[in-house]
Amino acid sequence: MAELVRQISQRDVSARAERGGTLIDIPVHYNGDDLAEVAELLGITPAEVIHRHTGSEYAVAFTGFAPGFAYLSGGHPSFNVPRRSTPRTRIPAGAVGLAGSFSAVYPQASPGGWQIIGVTPTVMWDLARDVPALLQPGFRVKFVDIATLPVAAQASLAAATDSKPTEIAAAPTLGGVAALEIVSPGLQTLFQDLGRPGQAGQGVSASGAMDLVALKAANRLVGNASNIACLETASGGLRLRSHGDTVVAVTGADAPLTVTSASGQHWQAARYQPLALTEGDTLSIGQPQAGLRTYLAVRGGFAVMPVLGSCSTDTLAHVGPKALAAGDVLPIRPLPYGAAVGLPEEPPTDLPTVQDMVTLDVVLGPRTDWFTPESVERLRSQLWQVTPQSNRIGLRLAGEVALTRAVTDELPSEGTPWGAIQVPPSGQPVLFLADHPLTGGYPVIGCVATYHLNRAGQIPVHAWVRFNPVREPS
Repeated sequence: MAELVRQISQRDVSARAERGGTLIDIPVHYNGDDLAEVAELLGITPAEVIHRHTGSEYAVAFTGFAPGFAYLSGGHPSFNVPRRSTPRTRIPAGAVGLAGSFSAVYPQASPGGWQIIGVTPTVMWDLARDVPALLQPGFRVKFVDIATLPVAAQASLAAATDSKPTEIAAAPTLGGVAALEIVSPGLQTLFQDLGRPGQAGQGVSASGAMDLVALKAANRLVGNASNIACLETASGGLRLRSHGDTVVAVTGADAPLTVTSASGQHWQAARYQPLALTEGDTLSIGQPQAGLRTYLAVRGGFAVMPVLGSCSTDTLAHVGPKALAAGDVLPIRPLPYGAAVGLPEEPPTDLPTVQDMVTLDVVLGPRTDWFTPESVERLRSQLWQVTPQSNRIGLRLAGEVALTRAVTDELPSEGTPWGAIQVPPSGQPVLFLADHPLTGGYPVIGCVATYHLNRAGQIPVHAWVRFNPVREPS
């Protein structure tokens, strides 16, 4: 630590960044749900909010939260707007918001706590572009009120609103001998692999399987490399039909497996071992008795097209293949030379259940000092229940007594890792999971230990969680 401090202190920070030359105009319909509330907070009229928002030139300070999400600085000096006390579960794509001294545009529909003052038809993130993100650090931005434009310009923008960014195909058409057909996708079935690390500069998180241990085990059992994409399904209900002879393995949640032959015979199958299917066999995954997410690997791997180097579906960023639907046929790649199935393995015996309390080790910080000592103690002593609003982005938790802050100032947005426990003004924490935003403006009271992240990804709705601090903040 001392050497790190010494190295940082010797860095030359006298150079000044030059303002970028690229200017992007963003037309806005100023009809946001929070426009009147923002005006009231600032003690001005909604018309004056619009006037001040369009009267300033902004600069892209940095990107984060989600792909194409740019934090814009340099607005009117009066704009210092607190985030909403409870973040919305869904904000539409194109929403223009304020938070603290920043302005931003939501590139995709996502949760968020910014104050929404309008919406733009401009596409902020499009994988079909050479550079998917419209706004890059250093770019200059000017907001334009669509209501002030000529009628012809408004009509042109309306036509642009009806167009959508180019979509990336989930998989090639059936071209191999063997394939798996989705009879029923259950609650949600996605392609997942080890994720796409190294894309944070574009605002893209790693994503990937929620239980990486289970994904690697499934691939190992069918003789695949550990980074091959599997199917991740939540809460059971997935049914697949085999076209040709296939070998699969199912790991993760403790869910019953049933095989039904083309002639109607059916029998129970075991998890954590290779399972041979023949033409017309249907494999059904039932509702888990413990855990939440199940992983299915097929020998050879699915012929799915990667996006930004990974086949994982990021549900926050909308990067990667679409969620699977009934009728989808998933081709299987040819077997690599020398691939051999693995020996049966012992399933985990400590998967989380609704009946048992789940303990997660936590490292406190970096913003523990923003909370009262009583709240820090409450984090560790109180039980927190997983609410139905939870998903791959994060576990939304509810406790009998909310956490209260000692520092009520607006926190500038900062980086948030997988496992961060972020606390909005409501005092009910959110535990970030694989599809978490890269940045956030609510203080992080602690982070789940990395060795418990797979366990967190298997916690079912309505389960009870206890946080166990293992190290105090430095």
